[in-house]
Amino acid sequence: MAKPTVVLLPVWGAGHFMPMIEAGKRLLRASAGALSVTVLLMPAPTTEAAVDIAAQVKREEASGADDISFRHLPAVDIPTGHTGVEEWISRILRSHGPNVRAAIAELDCPVAALVTDIFCTPALEVSRELGVPDYVYFPCSASMLALLLRSPGIDEEVAVEFEEMDGAIRIPGLPPVPPSALPSTMLDRKKSTYDWFVATGRGYMNATGVIVNTAAELEQSVLAAIADGRCTRGVPAPTVYPIGPVLSFPPPPEQPHECVRWLDAQPPASVLFLCFGSKGFLPPPKVREIAAALERSGGHRFLWVLRGPPEDSRHGTRDPTDATLDELLPEGFLERTKGRGLVWPTRAPQKEILAHAAVGGFVTHCGWNSILESLWFGVPVLPWPLDAEQHFNAFTLVAHLGVAVPLGMDRRRDNFVEAAELERAVRSLMDDASEEGRKARAKAAETRAVCRKAVEEGGSSSAAFQRLTDDIRRGAVQIR
Repeated sequence: MAKPTVVLLPVWGAGHFMPMIEAGKRLLRASAGALSVTVLLMPAPTTEAAVDIAAQVKREEASGADDISFRHLPAVDIPTGHTGVEEWISRILRSHGPNVRAAIAELDCPVAALVTDIFCTPALEVSRELGVPDYVYFPCSASMLALLLRSPGIDEEVAVEFEEMDGAIRIPGLPPVPPSALPSTMLDRKKSTYDWFVATGRGYMNATGVIVNTAAELEQSVLAAIADGRCTRGVPAPTVYPIGPVLSFPPPPEQPHECVRWLDAQPPASVLFLCFGSKGFLPPPKVREIAAALERSGGHRFLWVLRGPPEDSRHGTRDPTDATLDELLPEGFLERTKGRGLVWPTRAPQKEILAHAAVGGFVTHCGWNSILESLWFGVPVLPWPLDAEQHFNAFTLVAHLGVAVPLGMDRRRDNFVEAAELERAVRSLMDDASEEGRKARAKAAETRAVCRKAVEEGGSSSAAFQRLTDDIRRGAVQIR
């Protein structure tokens, strides 16, 4: 009899696709050959995403792993008329429902589980129809999961727009959350994207379990609140498996990247790294503020990944281009900062840079994957969120995890940060004499040890992963 398979249904974003594939590979190892993995590939909506995913699939297939296979789903019509990227992705997933059902039904082996992405709650309906256990792979924090699970209750308790309410929002296990820290999907309750958010929180209650890319020690109070039903008004939530950090580390290139070679010449913990994610593009006014702050920051060294505007601004296609530095930067900036700064105009190897001993701070857009990488390498953070759940992540980094120095911004002006505020925050994070920076650096060093211990044999994440593997093996069903 063929071994049971775990069906993965990832979306195409780098922060979603790569971690789920890595989790699937870990599941194979933990099962000691008792399971296989089948990945259902939805066509990516952009050329760049399609190229990235094709390259990843090619690497996996070239590795010779017999127990992981990839199946391409047919294309569907891309929806229009949505109010946010989250709703847009979820609607694409709903269109794929018949394709997902057919692909699973055609498998000639038992199906142990369907593991879907954060956006894929429509796929949970398919798994229920087929009688297959279903798990949500949640590539964000446990704090974000708590907010999602709590959102139906918040929706009933608060009658006004959140920015109009008095006081803070209570999320069990977290400090009081100011409305300004809520995800962008919650800021306008009249939009259908907000309805999607609340419906997703309800939908997760139907899952067999939720797999979270975090470590139990990082978010103990939040995980306890979810387990106790405090986020779901006393109703038991699905089992949560904190298995992180799940990070992929490709083999180092034969020749070090130019950014890494530049870092080799810098003193330890002296460089501020600025990078805003794979979709991160800053318009010229923000670029000018950053340039002014870096010039006035007391001589601190910096490595700045600066990208150009996307060629296509539609949802799902906002991939930055390579920057033309002479057009974006103030005249003379590169010459005035020569020797202590490097501005890199295209993609850069973020993990390799964060791993370098010369890096002492990280200005990040606060995507959870980037946060986990900074925690893994013990690099403290200046949070500059741009979209999605990033403002909420920034809040937890400062108020809950303590690994960040706060950065004041005007969210009503598209997350604008004045040069003087950024200069203050850079000095606070990077100056040896700064007490605020010292605390963030010490906490970041603690989280580095916590993350690595969690994934070691016998660690909390390793144990959670083994529980997940055992539970999945027990749930296999024959579809055909």
